[in-house]
Amino acid sequence: MLNLENIHKSFTHRGVLINVLMGVNLELQPGDSLAIIGASGVGKSTLLNIIGSLDPPTEGIVRFEGRNIYEMSDADMTRFRSREIGFVFQFHHLLPELNALENAMMPALIARLPKKRATEMAKEVLMKVGLEGRLTHRAGELSGGEQQRVAIARALIMKPRLILADEPTGSLDWHTGQEIAELLLRLNQEEHVAMVIATHNQKLAGMMSRHKEMIGGRMQ
Repeated sequence: MLNLENIHKSFTHRGVLINVLMGVNLELQPGDSLAIIGASGVGKSTLLNIIGSLDPPTEGIVRFEGRNIYEMSDADMTRFRSREIGFVFQFHHLLPELNALENAMMPALIARLPKKRATEMAKEVLMKVGLEGRLTHRAGELSGGEQQRVAIARALIMKPRLILADEPTGSLDWHTGQEIAELLLRLNQEEHVAMVIATHNQKLAGMMSRHKEMIGGRMQ
């Protein structure tokens, strides 16, 4: 489903060339779960952004089902990003003025689905993450774990085939982080959605079907 071929990423900071990724290769099949571990600053988040079509590589090819995503038109890339990829971040990035249902609906509304259909989809996915009783609560009225569940529901609403999660338990206490880790694993197994998770959480990494370590911009 996903193939990364010789991915390099570099940038110049104050006249100094900084190599972030150096020759990363990766293959992911439908339903796979992969944890990417490594110290801060080794390129985990950069790699997720490249996979998710948010930041092009300096060199190399990212193929999704055989198609080079960085050769897509802007319209096709936007459609690909909104329908095939779900993003989960360390910080939930919920809109505080909206309730859980409205936050989860946002990708469907952005995709211009009818509001009634978007509402039905959001209710369904919020039930899957155990928040059926919290639909009308605003973000500030939810615990950290509940906010992350809303963020996961938002990532799943368009039924993407790939979830990219960047430190999804990083801002949570141990117990809540464990609940979120178990939720992600259950969704991976039940929904057959592929996942790539960047994490420091060794417990979460051990729950994935595979794990790779990033060292010095290279994948081990």
